[in-house]
Amino acid sequence: MSSSALFADLYEFTMLRAYFELGMDAQATFSLFVRNLPPQRNFLIAAGMNDLLDEIENLRFEPPQIDYLASLEFSSKPFLDWLANFRFSGDIYAMREGTPFFENEPIMEVVAPIAEAQLIETLVLNQIGLQTILASKAARVVAAARGRNVVDFGARRAQGIDAANKGARAFYIGGVESTSNVAAGQAYGLPVAGTMAHSFVEACASEMEAFRSFSDVFPDTTLLVDTYDTIDGVKKVVALAKERGANFKVSAVRLDSGDLDALSREARRILDDAGLTNVQIIASGGLDETKIDELTSRDTPIDIFGVGTDMAVSSDAPALDIAYKLTEYAGEGRMKLSIGKRSLPGRKQVFREFRDGVAVRDVITRHSETLAGVPLLQPVMLSGRRGAAQSSDLSQIRAYAKEQLAALPQSLRALPSHERYDVAISDELSKFERETRERLID
Repeated sequence: MSSSALFADLYEFTMLRAYFELGMDAQATFSLFVRNLPPQRNFLIAAGMNDLLDEIENLRFEPPQIDYLASLEFSSKPFLDWLANFRFSGDIYAMREGTPFFENEPIMEVVAPIAEAQLIETLVLNQIGLQTILASKAARVVAAARGRNVVDFGARRAQGIDAANKGARAFYIGGVESTSNVAAGQAYGLPVAGTMAHSFVEACASEMEAFRSFSDVFPDTTLLVDTYDTIDGVKKVVALAKERGANFKVSAVRLDSGDLDALSREARRILDDAGLTNVQIIASGGLDETKIDELTSRDTPIDIFGVGTDMAVSSDAPALDIAYKLTEYAGEGRMKLSIGKRSLPGRKQVFREFRDGVAVRDVITRHSETLAGVPLLQPVMLSGRRGAAQSSDLSQIRAYAKEQLAALPQSLRALPSHERYDVAISDELSKFERETRERLID
């Protein structure tokens, strides 16, 4: 694995040198949280932690990276020598991947010498921010599908290779069944799925010849029927079934344009009338959770949804108001006092309260408090080494996410919904916030 040591904003390095030169090496706590949920989002799903922990555990400055920093002429030789021996030695406490969370709750807290915790800021925000927003988007799409499978078709529209691959991972956590992205399939052990493109149909002498040829190579395949005329394409699939008889193995037809409600109903009628009740219908083409919700609410006969651009870039909420802030240094609480940029001081914990198996309230507390409910922040890295609290098994993470989403109030999961979940701050933390504020103002 190549190190991401240089994946940091320049000010991380200027601060690191200042800490180094001034001997500022006391323990610090940095909290990662989202200040405000995006519009129309009632919750987010924590994701990206495993990839982040891999990066942090392997973070090293190689000679070419040291040479590059030296060329920027803001570094001293002793500082560069210190970087050459850099290893992250801190502790990280985090919500398990797949945990739904809400505004101002710490998703993760880093406890380490201040320079170590500072250096990883950009990496933390990038890795957790990306996968969290995409897993959360996927959960909405999956909810809209009402039990029908969703396939990730978004690689070609994602914002770069890293976003496409890690997006596929996040989508899977959010409940998407498979991805068309073969690289992500290999990297994360994801199920891969795909059909055929219009170009194959166009390259053949006729649509019928395309269907014959492709099903010769891949008998149990999906045929794309909307290259020319969708309903005519479905009728050609029926004709192919009559030609092949018992050798006909085509599993699905795919609709990629037009009025998907009307076309899927007519396609289903034609297929059923021909006895092809086992041939499924896949729909794609500009879909998002709103369009899918409209289709499934009408019980449209679509079995699988392929979702690309809107999910890959989370079109309605492409970024999070996510922050990584110093909350404790050298044993004292720290916080920002800027208007609209509140940060809760000190190390913290989040307790989730349940009633009859349904989550009813979260309470943000100081880390030393013990309240009723389930503590959500668990040690995932101690002394720079990964712990067992954060499972790396993606199927387990996915199952956990499904379980935790099901435990949220139904009104919170509805599309659309304007419900808000109750997040409280403990009396002890509120008192500590007031005391810290007064101390910093004096």
